[in-house]
This record gives sequence, structure tokens and C-alpha cells, in this order.
Amino acid sequence: MQISAQHAGQTVISTFEMTPGTCADVLEALQDAYDKVIRHQPGFRAVAIHVNDAQTRIATYSQWRAREDFQAMLRTPEMRERNRAIAAMCARFEPVMYEVAATYSPD
Repeated sequence: MQISAQHAGQTVISTFEMTPGTCADVLEALQDAYDKVIRHQPGFRAVAIHVNDAQTRIATYSQWRAREDFQAMLRTPEMRERNRAIAAMCARFEPVMYEVAATYSPD
């Protein structure tokens, strides 16, 4: 996965808040969704899944060819069902679309 301000596609950062007791279940559901459904959708480029130390938050950083590709994936019957199940395990679930404004690397 390359992060670049020249990336012409859509970046989506999704955050999920849950209790430590449900973190493993949410993580498993997300991994299953990316493995079996999302990565096969038109326009999908890459994803990184992050879990905080307290196991109360998961963040996904995904890249898509275009905003419309991400939105089309969300509207598929399979992902609507999966997202309802994931949301039921979370106190909060929020996908937000971003553009990369700048990146920095060591000299």
C-alpha cells in the first residue's frame, strides 16, 4: 500500500468502537468481509486494519479507485448484511472519505 498526495483515488478511514470483549469478534468479521467480499469488488486497491492496545477501537485505512466504487460496495446486499452485523457489535461505526493532503518520510 502506497500513501501519496498524488493518489487520484478515494481514501476511506473507518473507525469502530467496541468493548475489549467484542474486539476479537469485530476483527474477525472485518477480516472475513475483506477476505471474502470487499477485496474482490471493482475499484478496491488495498486496506490496512489497525487495533488499539486497549482493544476498544479498530481503524481501517482503505484505498479505492473512486468514491463511487466504495459506495457501490456498501450497497451490495452482502455488505449491507455484514455491516448491520458489525454495527450491532460496536458502540459506534463511522466510515469517512478523505483525500491525502500531504505525506512525509525521513530524509
